[in-house]
Amino acid sequence: MAPVRWRSAMEAALYGPGGFYVRPGGPGPAGHFRTSVHASGLYAGAVARLLLWVDAELGHPAGLDLVDMGAGRGELVAGVLAALPPEVAARVRPYAVERAERPEGLDPRIRWAAEPPVRTTGLLFANEWLDNVPLEVAEDGRYVLVAPDGTESPGGPLDDADRAWLERWWPEPGRAEIGRARDEAWAAAVASVERGLAVAVDYAHTREARPPYGTLTGFRAGREVPPVPDGSCDVTAHVALDSCAGPGAALLTQREALTALGVSGARPPLALASADPAAYVRGLAAAGEAAELTARGGLGDFLWLCQPVGIRAAWPGATG
Repeated sequence: MAPVRWRSAMEAALYGPGGFYVRPGGPGPAGHFRTSVHASGLYAGAVARLLLWVDAELGHPAGLDLVDMGAGRGELVAGVLAALPPEVAARVRPYAVERAERPEGLDPRIRWAAEPPVRTTGLLFANEWLDNVPLEVAEDGRYVLVAPDGTESPGGPLDDADRAWLERWWPEPGRAEIGRARDEAWAAAVASVERGLAVAVDYAHTREARPPYGTLTGFRAGREVPPVPDGSCDVTAHVALDSCAGPGAALLTQREALTALGVSGARPPLALASADPAAYVRGLAAAGEAAELTARGGLGDFLWLCQPVGIRAAWPGATG
């Protein structure tokens, strides 16, 4: 097959017939890489507390939407439902947005859809979704083409819109990943929220620290592999989250966000070991999981983009 631009190659490899994310019977993302959702139930608990804050900001509406973008196999939305107080969970309308087929055994309350519902009121949460939105790769003012075996070659000159995006958001010469498609995907997701909060969490970078050679890579069965767009592996690139941000948005590290939401790596007091040994062991386990979620140089360096829609602030404790 003739080489094509990276955006087309990623789309086919990830979401085309037999693609990595839509292949029937596959293990889903959890079978190939470890996300915060899979690392600990503390993550779902933190998102549940964020949803409670959004609920209060909205005045406790009769119907409270929870939209999980790029839901994988529905692990996060199911975990959030389990962590909510029953009286709140009873008002929640949970959605899992994913292009793969609905997995067996998923909580029947969760509505499975390929696109987010429109005019939602509540929380839209996109954990490691944008890094799998296909994008173009450029080098020295030209598109980079790629063959199914991963071999790259130079393509034609950039069109005006992609060139303008690079000039604004990634002006350094050399190789770059053009985030315009992700900006558009995120804007569409935010537009589906009538009132509430939209949050994107991902591997990310900002204009002050763009990676000089880009971040395009692959993952398979827990290992980083070359980004070969043949459907055999995940193909991903970090997200220029600052270019996605709209008016009033906040950008935080995961360490900052989860700490504010009550996730702490502090060890339980030693006195608890003799007073309640089982509780002490549970506390140690939770502290270890919290430390992984908030570790510098690891998951704690993920960025959270928080976009308020019709509410006063982008984050608990912030002012609008």
